[in-house]
Formats: sequence, C-alpha cells, structure tokens
Amino acid sequence: MTGAASPKSDGRNECRAVTKRSRSNFAYAFLFLPRAKREALYAIYAFCRLTDDLVDEAATDPSEALDPRAAALRAWRAELDACCREAAGHPVTLRLAEIRRTFPIPRAYFDELLNGVEMDLGGRRYETFAELEQYCYRVAGVVGLMCIEVFGYTQPATRLYAERLGTAFQLTNILRDLGKDAADGRVYLPQEDLRRFGVREEDLAAGRPTPAVRDLVRFETDRARRLYAAARAALPPEDRRAMLPAQIMCAIYARLLREIERRAYDVFSSRVALSDTRRLCLALAAWTKNRLGLA
Repeated sequence: MTGAASPKSDGRNECRAVTKRSRSNFAYAFLFLPRAKREALYAIYAFCRLTDDLVDEAATDPSEALDPRAAALRAWRAELDACCREAAGHPVTLRLAEIRRTFPIPRAYFDELLNGVEMDLGGRRYETFAELEQYCYRVAGVVGLMCIEVFGYTQPATRLYAERLGTAFQLTNILRDLGKDAADGRVYLPQEDLRRFGVREEDLAAGRPTPAVRDLVRFETDRARRLYAAARAALPPEDRRAMLPAQIMCAIYARLLREIERRAYDVFSSRVALSDTRRLCLALAAWTKNRLGLA
C-alpha cells in the first residue's frame, strides 16, 4: 500500500496511478466523464482497490487473531475515521476527504465496504444465495451507490439500480475467478448450489471443468443475466443519460458472461478476459447508444 502523503501531495496522482495500474474495467467507464467527476471516481476506486488488496492474499495462519490481514484492516478503518475527521494521513484518503466535500457520499457506504472485505477473512462460506447477496452488496453494491453520487441522479429508484448492478458485477467476477479463489480457500458460490449439482470444492480448487461444474457455472451465469435484467428494469428513464458509466460497465461485464458461455462454461483453462481494444469498442458502443437514447 502507498505510504503517507508528502507535504506537497494532495493524493490526485496516487489515486490516478492506482486506477490505471489496475487495468480495471472501471477505467473504461470513466472515459467520457468531465474531468472533475473522473478524478473523483479515481479516488473512490483507489480506496476500494486498496481495501480489497488488504485481504486479497490467502491467509498464512488459520487463526484470525494471528492473521496480519485483520490487523491491516483495523488500521485501514482507523484511517477512514481520520479521513472523515479531515485528518487523513494517507494520500488516497486525503484525496477522498476532499472529494466528499463536493460529492455527498455517505460514510456508511465506506463502512459497509470494509465490513464486506472483512467477510473474506476466515474462509467464510455462503449457504444460500441470499447470504451471498449480502456480501455482494457490501463489496460491490455500495461501490455502485458511491459512484452514482458522482454521476448525479434525480430518482431514488436509481439507488436500487446501482445495488442490483453491483451484485451482478460481483457474481460475474466470482464466476471468472472461480478456480483461483477456490485454490486460495475461497468458495463464494452458495453451498446449496454446489450440493444441487454434485460439485465438490476440490474440483473447483483443482480447476476441473467436470460436467457437474459446467452445469453449476451455467446455472450461475443464467442467474447473473437475470440480475442484469433486473438492474436495467429498475433504472428510471430520467436518469439513463447520467448512468452512462454504469452502462459501459454493464456492456463489458455482459460480454464477459458471453465469453464464459462461448467457452462452454470452462472458466479454468485460461483467464476469462477481454482485450483493451474490445473493451474500448464496447465503451464507445455504449456511449453511442446512450447519446441516441437507445440505452
């Protein structure tokens, strides 16, 4: 994690660097925004990225009390407290404090993000999709809620759109990273679904695309598609133009799902990803549809 801000740094460069270094799909969603909003989203993304990085590695000790990730997360919570008191010491939180003076992003969203990341400690499992949805809301839905405060919206229903879209994005990420996560001791898909299709965690960790695993991935892919449809249905017409960045993300993630289908639900043989050129083309197509009122 980047160290404390220098006296001459306001965190702008650090936030921009974290975003660009990640090569995330989010970067394409920011392309068509005015500079002030784009810079604000760099700060939000950088905070979320650094938060996720705190627990991204597998635990070195099964005891949470001895898990250095837990200590790092507690320290990051303290830094968020400092940020909200206008006493930030980290370049990213320093910039985030400045952003929150312009865009009224509730503190509760950041707390929920930290709560969600904390759920990754201890190898937690989710018995039902309802339980997984809570995790998805915390690590992705609230990110969408943060972002729409920057995009600008007029209708309260747009918050539901952001929450549903975040859950859809997170489920797509879970499917894309299924093998790697399982090898690290993380199995996010509901245990009831694994039992339904007769899938063992050992098959996921070993990266074996058995017929049962493919059926499971197909089932969850269909669920993700329904989540995207539910999100689109929740978006009020009055806010569609302002949600261009979200629509760009939706186009990219929907294409990832199509890529999983094209591979006959084998998410293990190679990483499911899109080229920079493909993502840029999808962003441009989404921009065009948005401007023409077709999105």
